[in-house]
Amino acid sequence: MSSFIAGARLLVGLFTHDPVVLEHGVTYLRIISLGFPFYAFGFVMMSAFNGAGDTRTPTLINLVVFWALQLPLAWLLSHHTNLGPSGVFVTLAVCFSVFAAIGVALFRRGGWKLTRV
Repeated sequence: MSSFIAGARLLVGLFTHDPVVLEHGVTYLRIISLGFPFYAFGFVMMSAFNGAGDTRTPTLINLVVFWALQLPLAWLLSHHTNLGPSGVFVTLAVCFSVFAAIGVALFRRGGWKLTRV
């Protein structure tokens, strides 16, 4: 994570020399890398549901977080605030966090224990 934050300009610079693209890429890496640990944790939670035979819960979580929340929020933050493209990047990091939080909350409820395979 820290290499994406500290080395963002160097990493993006490997792929482009366009100053506008470079700035957006650097901003993207710095913001989204803050959400990576949450996404990883959420992914582990979804895999735990799947491993227990409960495929419905992760499917619903993905639909809610990455379709019902992420798309409208990205549009809202990028078009109706001063964030512009950074609004999309912030949305990704926020949704990764929500993804993990919902996964933990539902896993702790224990409904996955009742799934019949």
